[in-house]
Amino acid sequence: MSVDAILRTEFPKGYTVLFGADGKVIMTPRSFEHSSTIKSMQYDTIMSLGRHAKTVSDVYLDFPADENAAPDLAILREDARKEGKRYSFEDVLLISEVVPTSSARKDYDDCTAKYGRYGIPIYLAVDPYAQEVVLHTQPTATGCIAAHTHRYGTGKLPIPLADGRTVTLDLDELPRPEPEADAR
Repeated sequence: MSVDAILRTEFPKGYTVLFGADGKVIMTPRSFEHSSTIKSMQYDTIMSLGRHAKTVSDVYLDFPADENAAPDLAILREDARKEGKRYSFEDVLLISEVVPTSSARKDYDDCTAKYGRYGIPIYLAVDPYAQEVVLHTQPTATGCIAAHTHRYGTGKLPIPLADGRTVTLDLDELPRPEPEADAR
């Protein structure tokens, strides 16, 4: 897609559009719940690991086979170094995706398989609509062996990282969807 075509394209409201260097166009639905959940996870990460911990949000990471990803939140090893303009999947300790209602299958199934296949030690599927966090561990070639579901409102969830640090997700503070207002 040319720059001129991009500038003339009207993308749907409520979507973030990402353009990969590989020519892929990714449209992701965004909502208040999605944004607030990412912000809450970033806050918990800062409180657990410090302000200067290596984390990225909606930033492309290099994966093999042209399967690059821009996860909602990724925690990297402290000694991670960019290869060119990006960090490698090999530097990732944890990836978290916020599950939108429109693509739940992608985040629960496709991402679990992909992140497991590439050996991401921890994958969190955070679902504000189901009000649960699914913690996937023990990656394999086909996904993750272990999946533990934690409900919102059940306290703090310590998540040990492969480098010995622990990030603590506060399940009491994750934002919940607001009821929709009546149309006027």
